[in-house]
Amino acid sequence: MVKDFDFPSAAYLGGKWHKTPKTFAVKSPYSGEKIADVADCGETEAKAAADAAVEAFKAWKAKTGHERGKILRKWFDLLVAHQEELGQLTALEMGKPITEAKGEVLYAASFVEWCSEESSRINGELIQSRFPNKRQMAVYEPVGPVYAVTPWNFPTSMITRKAAPALAAGCTIILKPAEQTPLCALYLAKLWEEAGGPAGTLQVLPALDPVPVSRALMEDMRIRKITFTGSTPVGKLLYRQAADTLKRISLELGGHAPLLIFEDADIEAAVKFTLLCKYRNAGQTCVSANRLYVHKKLEADFADALANAVEGLRMGDPLDPATQIGPLVEQQGLDKVVAHVEDALSQGARVKTGGKALGGLMYAPTVLTGVKPGMRILEEETFGPVAPLIPFESEEEAIRWANDTDYGLAAYLWTKDLARAFRVAEALEYGIVGVNDPVPSAMGANLPFGGYKNSGIGREGGRWGLEEYLETKLISIGLY
Repeated sequence: MVKDFDFPSAAYLGGKWHKTPKTFAVKSPYSGEKIADVADCGETEAKAAADAAVEAFKAWKAKTGHERGKILRKWFDLLVAHQEELGQLTALEMGKPITEAKGEVLYAASFVEWCSEESSRINGELIQSRFPNKRQMAVYEPVGPVYAVTPWNFPTSMITRKAAPALAAGCTIILKPAEQTPLCALYLAKLWEEAGGPAGTLQVLPALDPVPVSRALMEDMRIRKITFTGSTPVGKLLYRQAADTLKRISLELGGHAPLLIFEDADIEAAVKFTLLCKYRNAGQTCVSANRLYVHKKLEADFADALANAVEGLRMGDPLDPATQIGPLVEQQGLDKVVAHVEDALSQGARVKTGGKALGGLMYAPTVLTGVKPGMRILEEETFGPVAPLIPFESEEEAIRWANDTDYGLAAYLWTKDLARAFRVAEALEYGIVGVNDPVPSAMGANLPFGGYKNSGIGREGGRWGLEEYLETKLISIGLY
């Protein structure tokens, strides 16, 4: 339990810390211990936040990009200085091992740093007119107040990946963090306040039930953009709701990532690749490899090597720096992992290692062989530390199976063949492809992140993410 620093538990609304009549408990998924009682916001707080965001937008958008960038730079410096505190909060409230959690804080800070530099570079362009008596230009303006909904699995970086470009562009932002992980969000708001962020520019509304907060903000015409990271069903619901007020929308939704290991792969290197790609954060990332297609020639040797490596992963207390695998975040997640493995075993799959719950919310890192089409684990995102291995015989077969899904966020392949690397990467229907790279978006504040099909709309990161918060205006001047 954290004992050496304070962290807020009240909502951050209109530049003030706001206590609500009701609270909800945030508990450690590892120990079950209560960490804090957190403000439980509803429609009243949402409407007040909307008013504050609209009012603050007037002054914030009027600041120069240079002025906004200076505040963002201070926020970045504070995130780095408070890496330990934010890392501990992440480990406590969602169970991510502390080493990974502290790494995530630096990843979160990278978005703030990049946007602090880009805020003064949001330039328009002069357009060559077809008429000699006209001067025409395209200028960029902030889209307006933003509503952001973030997930629990990356409780710092998913916030800054949205808030930093929004604030750099001149937008104000209202954040509804996942109910499992509000403490990191509130700590980020504390640091924004310390950096000199004006009241109403960044607000955080924790809520056990997100519906009243979301309904009020989605119905408000003044809120001009919604950005969401989470499940596809919820994303589709928000997409429909956004239509009534024609909000701009960015959605980063579910994944079902394939990993293709070709016959020329170095098994030792491919195993290290798989450990990073599959088991970090106990498999609870949208870009985790969910289906491992291994060439038939390598299947047996790769399965043995992977199982041996997985058995060496250390499970335990997320606050212990030696821990590599922590708990799943909640019972619902554990139940899904158990159900997927039981379904696969009932249809003939075999456990190479793991395959069992260990008490509490811990699940043993698992490798399954004998996996076949029709099993739930090949049709749904598991979001847990389970690697199903499926043999393939040809490049064409591997590509066909990899693309046989409604999702298209991330995909991976391992090969030494340069021509194959290009062929397969171009054939995969995914927004992110890692070729011999298990973490293609690592520290990637300047890179586009997003997916095809049911994995979302729009991109985060780099200039692509910044453009999501900008409107384009044509100005045409006649000379007389």
